[in-house]
Amino acid sequence: MRPFAYTRVNDAAEAVKAGGTFLAGGTTLLDLMKLDVMRPVRIVDISDLSREFSAIEYGPHGLRLGALTHMAEAARHADVAANYPVIAQSLNLAASAQLRNMATLGGNVLQRTRCTYFRDTSWSRCNKREPGSGCAALDGVNRKHAVLGTSPNCIATYPGDFAQALMALDATVELAGPSGARRLPFADLHIAPGNDPSIETVLRPGELITAFTVPALSFARRSLYLKIRDRQSYEFALASAAVALDLDGGAVREARIALGGVATKPWRAREAEAALRGRALDENSARAAAEAAFAGAVTHGQNDYKRELGKRTLVRALLEAKALEV
Repeated sequence: MRPFAYTRVNDAAEAVKAGGTFLAGGTTLLDLMKLDVMRPVRIVDISDLSREFSAIEYGPHGLRLGALTHMAEAARHADVAANYPVIAQSLNLAASAQLRNMATLGGNVLQRTRCTYFRDTSWSRCNKREPGSGCAALDGVNRKHAVLGTSPNCIATYPGDFAQALMALDATVELAGPSGARRLPFADLHIAPGNDPSIETVLRPGELITAFTVPALSFARRSLYLKIRDRQSYEFALASAAVALDLDGGAVREARIALGGVATKPWRAREAEAALRGRALDENSARAAAEAAFAGAVTHGQNDYKRELGKRTLVRALLEAKALEV
């Protein structure tokens, strides 16, 4: 690990003014520093800001989650579990119990890819780590890599779970920064790799995530998160689906779908939602929605299976959500 300056701050204004790389739970940052992937010059410890940004509030207008809330705390919160089960499930299925007790919601959505070529600096070709160097995964070991939102410069998979739930529920992210506070749709936070995979979000220098707000959705109780992985604990998704359904009898009034494990960023499957709207939800319509969701998938050999796995994951998630008793 390389030398760095360390500053501990007491409020958001001080954090923004300090400049540097923010540290909260540190479960991602410290790993990447040890691997020499991230080399911050200054660490700004914002853990004391939890006094202001760790509240969970639920009411008629929806849900507000402080960005410094620990994952485990949000997952077990009664209002979250009862009214937004997809959020609680996405958090409970992430990482390990120890990490969920330490990691914050804000840090979780900003976690970086688990691509081996990104995390191992002995590989020189990684456009996300060294822009312009190339992408070793394109013709290398890419079994776990993305098939949606890719570019010729990067096929690294976004690894998170919680972000898919926020995508499906039309969440908003609240930010504090040098130019003041601002809000934006969570769907606009992350950027697909495009020409410069090193730029992963629209966060401006010095900006800090302070909270997430989820609107009051009458059908959010009929929601779930399905995660398919190589083993049942402490493993990242090969494919996942966060779904919420508004049903009129057996027909779909509205569907919200986000996909994980298969894309370069948290992925909203709006084509699949449109394919379901107004139709009876059954095996055939669910499969048609899945086909729409993966119509633009691009595979690279070892990850060819992800197109079909992603479709089957979405079909299963939709049918399981339909069967929920709410």
